[in-house]
Amino acid sequence: MKNLFRITVAFLIAFQFSSCDHVKDPYPKQESLDLDTTLYPGNWSDYVANDWPQFTANSNTNRNVLIEDFTGHQCVFCPAAADLAHALHEANPSRVFTASIHSGPTGIGDFQVVSPPNYPVDFTNPQGVEIGTYFGTNDGGFPGNPRGTVNRYNNGFIFQSPAQWTSMMNDQITQNNLRVNIQSVLNYYPQTKGAFLHVEVEKLDQNLTNQLGIVSYLIEDSLVGDQKMSDNSHNSAYVHRDIHRGNIGGQAFGRTLTSNDIINGKYYVNYSFVVPNQLDGNHNAENMHVLIYVYDKVTWEIYQVIKQKIVP
Repeated sequence: MKNLFRITVAFLIAFQFSSCDHVKDPYPKQESLDLDTTLYPGNWSDYVANDWPQFTANSNTNRNVLIEDFTGHQCVFCPAAADLAHALHEANPSRVFTASIHSGPTGIGDFQVVSPPNYPVDFTNPQGVEIGTYFGTNDGGFPGNPRGTVNRYNNGFIFQSPAQWTSMMNDQITQNNLRVNIQSVLNYYPQTKGAFLHVEVEKLDQNLTNQLGIVSYLIEDSLVGDQKMSDNSHNSAYVHRDIHRGNIGGQAFGRTLTSNDIINGKYYVNYSFVVPNQLDGNHNAENMHVLIYVYDKVTWEIYQVIKQKIVP
């Protein structure tokens, strides 16, 4: 059974004075945290004293872009869309990020179906399916694959064809209106395959009055596997990139940032999770990363996204 870390304010005060001097109350004061401390290969007090991060001022001034590419391994038009999304990332590697979500407007459609021997791998996960199911009937609809969102900006529709991604990305990346800033630290322990992710969120635009949500996508960077191509041929050596493997915390739309998360005017959110094996069954944490984004819970617009490597 997991050892869930629940810490009270009184214990925090006592612990602060028994720890190393550089640890200064690293926890949200009013919130209990649920962390699987067994993922740390040692005494948890050592983690708190030595590995729990202290964030410095965030100097970033750029608004980044998340392209959610809704795809499928039996979708003949999807490889071209994936190539476009990857090219946009490569042209702006520190600003534009992609999540390839294997889902359809009804969750799992024909394009995502597992059908051995040619298409034996299940690329879907519960959160991706839930996202596709929701948007299939809400907020402008999700008509089919390939479609994508660009910071979930509503340009008449949240979901756009790949033909619109480049212009929308350019519009987003050149905007000088950073409204939310994010920074993170991740500590990974190969002995347990465990990771602790610490996130700081700063709301820069105080005119934002809608609730903000935070989501952390686990992404598998690349996998050689099967894909149906534009000529209906079967490509067994296709490179699937930026595969959405699910959401850390297991919630399709993340969690709401609340006043309980605030210390000195900034939000702090902490996660623990096991880094899973790749879809081919091998474990390679270097081939995984996390995309963390904050969005408006009314409009769905993503105000900021950052990439956090699991292994630096």
